[in-house]
Amino acid sequence: MPTHTSPKLTVPVGDRDHVKGPPDAAVTLVEYGDFECPHCRHVKPIVRELQARFGDRMRYVYRHFPITSQHPNAQLAAEAAEAAGAQGKFWEMHDLLFEHQGEISEQQLYGYAAELDLDQERFAGELASNVYAKRVREDFLGGVRSGANGTPTFYLNGERYDGAWDVDSLITEIEKPLGVQVRYLFRQFTRLQASSGIVLILLTAIALVWANSGWADAYFDLWKTYLTITLGDLSLSENLLHWVNDGLMVVFFFVVGLEIKREILAGELASLRKAALPLMAAIGGMVLPAAIYVVFNTAGEGTLGWGIPMATDIAFLLALLTVLGSRVPLALKVFFTALAIVDDLGAVLVIALFYSGKIELPALLAAAVILLALVILNWGHVRRPLPYALLGIALWLAFLQSGMHPTIAGVLLAMTIPARTQFRAAAFLAQCTSALSGLQPDAHVEESRQQQAAAQTLEVIAERIQSPLQRLERNLNPWVAYMIVPVFAFANAGVTIRGNLIDALIDPVSVGIVLGLLLGKPLGITLFSWIAVRTRIADLPFGVTWRSLFATSWLAGIGFTMSLFIATAAFDDALLSTAKIAILVASAVAALIGSGLVALFCSSQEGVSELESDGARDADATQAPA
Repeated sequence: MPTHTSPKLTVPVGDRDHVKGPPDAAVTLVEYGDFECPHCRHVKPIVRELQARFGDRMRYVYRHFPITSQHPNAQLAAEAAEAAGAQGKFWEMHDLLFEHQGEISEQQLYGYAAELDLDQERFAGELASNVYAKRVREDFLGGVRSGANGTPTFYLNGERYDGAWDVDSLITEIEKPLGVQVRYLFRQFTRLQASSGIVLILLTAIALVWANSGWADAYFDLWKTYLTITLGDLSLSENLLHWVNDGLMVVFFFVVGLEIKREILAGELASLRKAALPLMAAIGGMVLPAAIYVVFNTAGEGTLGWGIPMATDIAFLLALLTVLGSRVPLALKVFFTALAIVDDLGAVLVIALFYSGKIELPALLAAAVILLALVILNWGHVRRPLPYALLGIALWLAFLQSGMHPTIAGVLLAMTIPARTQFRAAAFLAQCTSALSGLQPDAHVEESRQQQAAAQTLEVIAERIQSPLQRLERNLNPWVAYMIVPVFAFANAGVTIRGNLIDALIDPVSVGIVLGLLLGKPLGITLFSWIAVRTRIADLPFGVTWRSLFATSWLAGIGFTMSLFIATAAFDDALLSTAKIAILVASAVAALIGSGLVALFCSSQEGVSELESDGARDADATQAPA
């Protein structure tokens, strides 16, 4: 479950840039701007105030981002600024263009050149022959790749600034008081795509060390501690381990459900043709591991564990794919993301159908009624989260008493969350313009009721741009990645390794899990993908080879979180400890082998990604002919 981070500046500040301030300044503010953009003109006093405030501690960089579809003379103005810059007058032309923003024609540009004492013949010739069109285009493409989302877009010390454009907000972001520093350090850590995996590994290691130390009893006693919630005559009492597995993990499965719904409605599973390859691959990656497990566990209590090697840990898989970087083609990352979503769906179905207890019909009927009420909320276009949260808690309690695994409530709740936006561009722009019209830019917020009303209106209409599903997924992802899943690992990975580790690993349960994850996963994914392509059900993604797919498929053998979860549902005590050891060993080995094979068989991808290429095409479409 990847978390979302602000884009970074992909083109570092260099000699070709237009810079105000010393090269060793502590703060670098980069602006991607458009000379015809009114917002860029409005932020100029703010930039000047920041320069006056920080002096030599800040350098300001201006880069071109002409949006010619909205501002027809922006490209011409950018080239004029470059032509003036060639004669040492970039900033003077920059200031003139913003001062006379509504007066940018070729003849007026010649007038500004004369006002600045430029060589008129040289200026006119360079402008007529588009000498600097390529330079402007390079700035534009750099902005596209850096995630510039309009004009102006600011970057503070290489990271896109998405906050307010007022002076106080920018000063706070630059000076970073203690609270902002803590937030900044956390943001820098989460910028590491493998950061959630690092937290997970750390908590797993602490649990293993603690469970095998002289304080092992304290570890196990901690999770046996009972926590009771009482409301009137109603009481719910469980030990901490059950609160984690049956309570906290409901939120994890809720986010999994949101991801499944998003992929089915608008992602890689939105059409049968797009879904065919990841669907077939996921089926192979579930069926073959389960079959291998059953071969070694045909009788006895161990037979219940056949679902354990079917699972893939999506967080670890995506983290490693990101760490491996350009060696893994973008199309392959998309493919394995979709595969992991289907895998999660399969795991949810397995838990619901095969790892639930004795069914209590009254509680199950109550759950059905609550689920129907949630569906009615969706049909009634209720978009506020509170009604869904209250009914979601009731649904969880009903499942808790029904004998079905309570985490299934999280997935079912996710399926009822509205996924459609209520956004119409023309109406949105008209309402924003109406709300903001007549505001006094210099008025203080506390002195202007009109500003307060405008802020409330904008908050309401902005909320409707994003669907409740998108908003919940974005807000809950960090909590799941950095708290819920690590706490689950901390509570469940602590297993006492007594005697010879080899003895534990040659147990039939361990053999089935290890071979299922290490061999069943890559062979099942590759074989079923080959069948899908061979029978023309699906096509191999562009840029993906069979070698790269097979190498990467070993990473799907990292079962970890979901495998541990299924193991806790399947086994108790001794067999559970054996299964946990096998899961940890198999997941670690799969990560090492998979990373090695990717490094060996997947060549680094040169050039820009598919998305960047799309951005470049868009850039070409909006530029004047070079």
